[in-house]
Amino acid sequence: MTRIVFLDRSTLGPSVDVRRPGFDHEWVEHDRTRPDEVIERLKGADIAVSNKVPIGRDAIEALPELKMIAIPATGYDAFAIDACRERGIVVSNVRGYAVNTVPEHTFALILALRRSLVGFRQDVIDGKWQEAAQFCFFTHPIRDLSGSTIGIFGEGVLGQGVADLARAFGMRILFGAHKGVEGLGPLYTPFDQVLEEADVITLHCPLMPSTKNMIGAPEFAKMKRAPLLINCARGGLVDEAALVEALDRGQVSGIGFDCLTSEPPRPDNPLLKALDRPNVIVTPHTAWASDEAMQTLWDQLVDHLENFQKGTPSNNLTA
Repeated sequence: MTRIVFLDRSTLGPSVDVRRPGFDHEWVEHDRTRPDEVIERLKGADIAVSNKVPIGRDAIEALPELKMIAIPATGYDAFAIDACRERGIVVSNVRGYAVNTVPEHTFALILALRRSLVGFRQDVIDGKWQEAAQFCFFTHPIRDLSGSTIGIFGEGVLGQGVADLARAFGMRILFGAHKGVEGLGPLYTPFDQVLEEADVITLHCPLMPSTKNMIGAPEFAKMKRAPLLINCARGGLVDEAALVEALDRGQVSGIGFDCLTSEPPRPDNPLLKALDRPNVIVTPHTAWASDEAMQTLWDQLVDHLENFQKGTPSNNLTA
C-alpha cells in the first residue's frame, strides 16, 4: 500500500477540505515538522507532501523508498531538485491556483498605500478627526491610480493578472525586463527604465540566484518618482536593510510586503523597526491564501497524486 506523509498540514487554512486521493493508501499527517524530524518521519514513505518543510539532498539519500514529493505550492526552492532528478523522484508543484488572490492582494496593498488608509485610520483611532476644526483634514497624501505608471517584474500569470487590474484603473503598464538583459522584445521595458518611470513597482518573479536582491541600494537610487514598492512574490528579492534606508531617504514613498527573507521574521529583520510607519504594510505571507485559492491548490495536488499513481505524473519538475 502506498504510504503518504504530509509534513506540514498547518500551512493550509482550516477551511480547506483536505480530501484524500482515490487509490488505496496509508495517510500520515503532521501539523508541522522540524528539519531534524524530516528523515525519521519520511522513513518508509512512498510520497512526501510538503509545503515549506525543506527536503534536502541528505534526506533524499537517506530515504530509498521515496518516489514522489508533492508540493502544495508553486515555489520549490526548499527541495533538492537535482538530487531528486538523479534518483528519478517525481517532484510536482501546484500552478495557477493564485490567479485571483495574489493580484487582488497586490492591489489591496497598492490602494491602501496610495490613499494612505493606514495613516488615516490611525488618525481616527487617535482622536485627531474628532478634534478637527473642519469635516476632514490632510495629514497624509492621497493619490489616484488613474494615469499613473505601474512597473511589473514577472510576466507570468500573476503579473498578467496584476496588469489586468491595472488596466481597469487606467494605469500605464510596463513589464520590466530581467535585470541586466536587453532586447527581449516589445513586451518588455528595460529594467532601469522601469525603475525611473514607475509610480508603483510590484514584484511577481521567483527567487533564484539571478533575482536575489534584484532591488537594493543602487536600484533605489534610480527611482526618480519615489514609487510604492510591492512584493507579493518571494522574500530575498529586495535587500531589506537598503529598503529601510530608501524609506528614510524618500526614495520610495511606501512599501507593501507580503513576504520577507525569513518567515516568520527574525527579531533583527530591519523591516520590523519600520512597521509603525503609515506608509509601511507588512502582511504575513497571506496573498496566496484566500479560501478559494487554497481549495483549488489542494484539489490540484490530489490530481497530481492520482496521476502519479496512474503512471502519468503531472507538473513534474524533474522530468
